[in-house]
Amino acid sequence: MATEKLGGCAKFFECSKPYLAMISLQFGYAGMTIITKISLNQGMSHYVLVVYRHAFATIAIAPFAFIFERKGQPKIAFSIFMQIFILALLGPVIDQNFFYAGLKLTSPTFACAISNMLPAMTFVIAVFCRMEKINIKQVRSIAKIVGTLVTVGGAMLMTLYRGPIVEMVWIKQAHYKTNGTTSTGSLDRDWLLGCIFLIISTIAWASLFVLQAKAIQTYKNHQLTLTSLVCFMGTVQAIVVTYVVEHNPSVWKIGWDINLLTAAYSGVVSSSISYYVQGLVIKKKGPVFATSFSPLMMIISAIMGYFILAEKTYLGGVIGAILIVIGLYSVLWGKHKEQMENQVEAEIPLPVNDAESSVTEEQNMVDARDYFTEEKHDQKVEPINLKFSSIVITLSIQESPTR
Repeated sequence: MATEKLGGCAKFFECSKPYLAMISLQFGYAGMTIITKISLNQGMSHYVLVVYRHAFATIAIAPFAFIFERKGQPKIAFSIFMQIFILALLGPVIDQNFFYAGLKLTSPTFACAISNMLPAMTFVIAVFCRMEKINIKQVRSIAKIVGTLVTVGGAMLMTLYRGPIVEMVWIKQAHYKTNGTTSTGSLDRDWLLGCIFLIISTIAWASLFVLQAKAIQTYKNHQLTLTSLVCFMGTVQAIVVTYVVEHNPSVWKIGWDINLLTAAYSGVVSSSISYYVQGLVIKKKGPVFATSFSPLMMIISAIMGYFILAEKTYLGGVIGAILIVIGLYSVLWGKHKEQMENQVEAEIPLPVNDAESSVTEEQNMVDARDYFTEEKHDQKVEPINLKFSSIVITLSIQESPTR
């Protein structure tokens, strides 16, 4: 009896691993957003933060890539180098710099809510690149289109309308940290600019996902190597951008403080450990399962931001976030149905074409005629049951790799 209970507990824990892993990742992402906001508020340059973050990420990932993937490395031709260069430009440079700039002007909750637009933006860019097909007669296509429109509408609502402050139900009065010298008009302009930065960041992130599919075909068995190269190239590009934008050498100084913690935490946890854990979950449960946990990060950030940063929550942000989450799950549902249909099509055997089928039948008829010719001297001829078999070919459709 005790053995059965232990076996049941072990089975339950094994089935719960993907859920626990993704929930833990959302706490890690939310924590990264909070400490990054604190670091930026204390004056750290987001350009320098991008450099240090991806330097830590390169140091954390490169040894594992060298140990486990040093055999059979693809040769870095000029075309492959340009793919890595563009991926680094879209990810570490454009995406991260605009995200941190938008986070500094808005709030962690708002930044996490805008990040939920990623599946919808990826779908739009994939359609323009002819990597996604739209058929308005299919329910899954309609779900992805409607989900994209709802997501964009929620983002526009969060950008253009703030509304009154929404207080938490368990706290009647909240003491917010405000700067008395800052006017409401200035805050509104900063908020709008931060929204635009976050949207640009999401578009760059979605473009990275679309273009990464080509690079993953080359580094199919060396994804750690690809990540290391992108992080290293992104570090080099971020250094150049920082030297061009930041003319004060003191911005590079970093001590044993929140700035160092932010850079190390972002690089090791958000860019290294999360990559490995999320890869394992995607391999076991699929990309839709992994992506469906992203709204949890927004909720965790809202709670942590309220207590740690005394973050203000506005009605427009709440309504917009709800619309974005609804649109997110609509797009994910459509994508899930598409993956299921592709799996079914991959398992259905397809007959050969008419030319091959006619050749097979003609050969069978010739064989039957020869048989009767050879046996015509016999008085009794046993009837022969001829079965014209057709050759089938099973096509296996591989699922596109995910970051």
